Amino acid sequence: MKRTSVLIFLSSIVLVIVIACTSGKKAVTKSNTIPAEYEKIYTDVQRTTFQYFWDGAEPTSGLARERFHVDNQYAENDKNVVTTGGGGFGVMAILVGIERGFISRQQGFERLQKIVNFLEKADRFYGAWPHWLYGETGKVKPFSRKDDGGDLVESSFMIQGLLAVRQYFKEGNGQEKELANKIDKLWKEVDFNWYRNGKNVLYWHWSPNYAWEMNFAVTGYNECLIMYVLAASSPTHGISAEVYHEGWAKSGKINDTTTKYGYTLTLSHNGAKEYGGPLFWSHYSYLGLDPRGLKDRYADYWEHNKNHTLIDYEWCVENPKKYKGYGADSWGLTASYSVKGYSGHAPGLDKDLGVISPTAALSSMPYTPEQSLRAMKHWYKNLGEKVYGTYGFYDAFSETENWFPKRYLAIDQGPIVVMMENHRTGLLWRLFMGCPEVQEGLKKLGFQSPHLRP
Repeated sequence: MKRTSVLIFLSSIVLVIVIACTSGKKAVTKSNTIPAEYEKIYTDVQRTTFQYFWDGAEPTSGLARERFHVDNQYAENDKNVVTTGGGGFGVMAILVGIERGFISRQQGFERLQKIVNFLEKADRFYGAWPHWLYGETGKVKPFSRKDDGGDLVESSFMIQGLLAVRQYFKEGNGQEKELANKIDKLWKEVDFNWYRNGKNVLYWHWSPNYAWEMNFAVTGYNECLIMYVLAASSPTHGISAEVYHEGWAKSGKINDTTTKYGYTLTLSHNGAKEYGGPLFWSHYSYLGLDPRGLKDRYADYWEHNKNHTLIDYEWCVENPKKYKGYGADSWGLTASYSVKGYSGHAPGLDKDLGVISPTAALSSMPYTPEQSLRAMKHWYKNLGEKVYGTYGFYDAFSETENWFPKRYLAIDQGPIVVMMENHRTGLLWRLFMGCPEVQEGLKKLGFQSPHLRP
């Protein structure tokens, strides 16, 4: 009896310790089991979309190509052009590939080593890469006439991904630690303060030939929150909290409430006040920045992103413009290829052009799992090869126009892989939010998060 009592007592202590160590961390560590009816499709979509960044990568740099067209329209001259932002999403996708068993850890390491070695030698401007680079040389390819220098937003997307890679390999073998140290150096060389242009706001571009003539001060709300978080987190060129509050948040004017279909947005979406902007605004910054429980004086970012997604979904279900194919199993409006060029599709009579972008629903998997799973299954099973190919779902389609182009864009494929994994395991959220600098930067800006340590 005495022995039994001691064992029960010790077991109780262990249980208390486990509870104490895990309390308050549920939102951080929770994984989601994918329903059996979706599991095979879910993994296949992740695997094929990952291949865009693996088999489909530009061979010299190892980075993601800006675009790839199976139908070869308009893309032949771009086959060696790589993208900084989409490449940042791609390095996160490679980590998913390792964790899912699509590639080995060593294969993933070698590709990431090639990418980091390329980025070390590629053109940079006060630490920031340009939007586009030639993969064979690392030289800038101008995005437009005056956009031929540093792009701080795209570089922030890259740094977000690289920091996740750093965290993944920092406790590994000697070579892996060396890779982590190289990433740390690249991160610390980004001069966020330079991109203030002497003001309490961050500017998107700087050119060695046109200086600040692009004159694009980045204010919220849009896809760029991650840039301000990284700028505040930089241990070498960090900005003050005033740059965030006066610049990004416009001294509080970032708040402007709108309610549609019973869902409220508390942040003013630039140029899309009534229904909210394209859905990539709730994706790009949150590939690493975990929105679960993330709050500051302006918003609860989980509630905001979820409501943003549900408004998009409900608009497509209501389908006021009566487009063919819209409904509960086919929805999602965001920036993508369009029937005529490229467009920032969003709810609204002037912004909805009848084009569904699969990345919109799939990258929203954490926010709307039931609705996103239903759309994924419908497209995969019922539309099949019309919308699905070697590198996953094609960028966009329109049943109304009978328009099914076989084209991919890196910035749309990357969030699919990453956000589907974040929904499943929280992998990239856990890695990025584990960065000590990010934790300090978030605290500096007044954020709350279950990830933040006292």
